[in-house]
Amino acid sequence: MDPLVSTAYGQLRGRRDRNVDIYKGIRYARPPVGNLRFREPHAPSSWTGERQATDFGSAVPQSGPARAPAYADQDWLTLNVWAPATARGDAPVLVWIHGGAYMAGSSADPMYDGADLARSGLVVVTINYRVGAEGFARITGAPNNRGLLDQIAALEWVRDNIEAFGGNSHRVTIAGQSSGAGSVGALMCMPRARGLFHRAIAQSFPGMYCTESLAAEITERLATRLSAAPTRDSLAAIDPQTLADETDLLMAEMPEHAARWGRITGIGAPFCPIVDGKTLPTHPCVPSPDHRTDVDLLVGHTRDEFRLFMGMLGDLPVTAEMADTAISAHVPGVDPVAAYRTGYPTSSDRELFEIVHSDALFRMPAVQLAETHSAAGGATHVYEFCWEPALPTGAFHSLDIPALFGTLDAPAVQAALDGRPAVGADIVCDVVRRSWIGFVADGDPGWEPFTGNDPATRLLDTSPATVPYPEQVSRRIWQGHPATLFDLTLTDEQSR
Repeated sequence: MDPLVSTAYGQLRGRRDRNVDIYKGIRYARPPVGNLRFREPHAPSSWTGERQATDFGSAVPQSGPARAPAYADQDWLTLNVWAPATARGDAPVLVWIHGGAYMAGSSADPMYDGADLARSGLVVVTINYRVGAEGFARITGAPNNRGLLDQIAALEWVRDNIEAFGGNSHRVTIAGQSSGAGSVGALMCMPRARGLFHRAIAQSFPGMYCTESLAAEITERLATRLSAAPTRDSLAAIDPQTLADETDLLMAEMPEHAARWGRITGIGAPFCPIVDGKTLPTHPCVPSPDHRTDVDLLVGHTRDEFRLFMGMLGDLPVTAEMADTAISAHVPGVDPVAAYRTGYPTSSDRELFEIVHSDALFRMPAVQLAETHSAAGGATHVYEFCWEPALPTGAFHSLDIPALFGTLDAPAVQAALDGRPAVGADIVCDVVRRSWIGFVADGDPGWEPFTGNDPATRLLDTSPATVPYPEQVSRRIWQGHPATLFDLTLTDEQSR
């Protein structure tokens, strides 16, 4: 018998597969279209009778190379639940927030199949939220950070409904990877998210947060490309897919704006959470009373974060000038080129290019978040995912996701491995899953906490070990330089 559950809005009929009850495409907010376009999420309407919950909801229109399939309808704000068939209301809950550079991604990605985690005793929830201009552009007349507000609405749905699926609303952990981890960091600082989760996992945390002034100028440029104004009424007249497609063209021209838009042009993604002092009061890596120190934090990165992106360069030679330019653009300090050249004396220009991008995009922001949380008194655990399934892939960005979910057969993972056998896959999947389940259940992933005096770091591999933080050369270069927001670069005349 397929399972039937009663929510606050009506009954849902899922399906049962090997002792896991699965519900897909559950609406947690009304479709943000028509009069609701670019507005805060609104609670869904109730219904009578049963609704089928067996198909994923549609993805938000996407930009970038890793986009999900085109949407079939505009019912974007949905979530999915995998629950042990035996759960009776006290199971710990893991809410997964997908990545995708704040421009793409979908909870329907096969990498995020929660069945194996549910069989291990967790209730797993995966969510869709607005990305790109729909979720993160600074639009006059619209609230900032709509994608984050969607995530909060999904967490409110979890609070009010998850016990019907066997989960405990007082044992909720939020987790995400890449921009999903950036969302986790933001939620830890947002007053509206207080009380909705109790632990947090940030995998490959990026330090991408921007000022309102930068976000407004980027939106203005996007609107100009569409012969529109950067206002809610004007942009709401633009078809969502047209807006997403135009964002691709905006991305291509971003290097032309480097002198004005600064560091964000080196990232290539035009949108990220806006620190406006209201919806998002502060950068998560900056000490602040808004930062949730009562939330346990598990944060880390893969060893070879940028290896996947280096593969996209192919055999393109990386010159000394390219490496030094990348260091100067991304690394703080008086003479970062000398610091990296001295710190990594035997590395080639190509290796330095990869190291600095791994550091700037993910590794050092993750360490900064750990240091900030620990210094404020929050329980903090740090990891580095080191498993290299096959040469020459390295432990690349996002590889820890299928290790957690047990989905190494997902198409995107197989494409990255290019048919190479994943040596030790079963062992490393068990290592990661046990650690994450232990953290979600009681805050203990199985190794010592990270503190300023003891930067204990778990190396996740087929033979895991706890060591001092392994990327100490880079950490020393970055120490003493607090995290900063992406902002406009003003000329001398403008700054007077």
